[in-house]
Amino acid sequence: MCEISCRPLVSVWRSCSCASVIQLILELSSEAVATMIFILFLIYATPLGTGFEIKSIFCSISESCECDYKPDIKGLEWDLYKNLYGQHMAQDIVSEAVMNFLQNDNPDRPLVLSFHGASGTGKSLVSSMIGRYIYGTAMGSPYIHQFVPTLHFSLANRVQQYRSDLKLWVEGNLTACARSIFIFDEMEKMPPGVIDVLEPHLGPFHVLFQTNYRKAIYIFISTVGQEVVNKLALESRQAGRDREDIRPDELEDGIADAVYNNKNSGFYHSRIITEELITRFVPFLPLLRRHVERCAQRELCQRGECQRADVASSVGGAMTYTPNDRQYFSSTGCKLVPAKVNLFL
Repeated sequence: MCEISCRPLVSVWRSCSCASVIQLILELSSEAVATMIFILFLIYATPLGTGFEIKSIFCSISESCECDYKPDIKGLEWDLYKNLYGQHMAQDIVSEAVMNFLQNDNPDRPLVLSFHGASGTGKSLVSSMIGRYIYGTAMGSPYIHQFVPTLHFSLANRVQQYRSDLKLWVEGNLTACARSIFIFDEMEKMPPGVIDVLEPHLGPFHVLFQTNYRKAIYIFISTVGQEVVNKLALESRQAGRDREDIRPDELEDGIADAVYNNKNSGFYHSRIITEELITRFVPFLPLLRRHVERCAQRELCQRGECQRADVASSVGGAMTYTPNDRQYFSSTGCKLVPAKVNLFL
């Protein structure tokens, strides 16, 4: 670190590294003054081409640099309760976890959510809601990064290359924006071992990659664990227990065991599981016919056809339900609703 003296500040800038100067400014000034001095520093003391590099350094050591971060926690909570059907646990867990995390200006670790449940139950919908109410756009922000194994990690024999690429990609984006969101879809198709390269990013470490990596959000989406969720949902239904009485703590250990021991899971024998680096496992219950019809009604309203309750009912009746002898749960959730609406409209 540079020693400050009676020399003018410009001479200090010229004799010190950029990172040292910025750190010195932040230590000597209030946040507002530091920001003003930093802007002047960019204008007068650096070539135009180094602006992005200097901004990245500033973002990595300043608590004031938040990218385009404009969280709307109340909006997220309302959207979850209005448009996510049949998922009381996901509504409560996500609302609470995101609110607590975003209200903490200096979290001790990133927020790591792992979504588990059958296809069409709302996992991708919730991840897009989180992006929308943090950055004002579902997936269009440069600070929201989505990975799909069949696209980004498709070859099982290239695990080491994928690990290296993923590490560099995550670290680069964290340097540019500490509030980055990383979404890993279809974890059941992720080659085992790839995701473990993120282990150092997910724990309560205090110095890592010269950035406040602890402000990031990671979301993992998987159908692995759905058998645990569906089994409890079926047992509860057969026992006459209301589905809203199912508690997350009845499922979290079973989901963790399922993803850790499933050879087709990206978390197979992962230290992310054994070191308990997942903040919350979020179960998504299988949907009933009434939930499917609500999805159909929402789709109809989006098309300006809210009055067509007959179409919503027909869509609900056209779905396949399980188990065969009881016909409780939609086998595809709401995934096929848009196509079915096209059929009956």
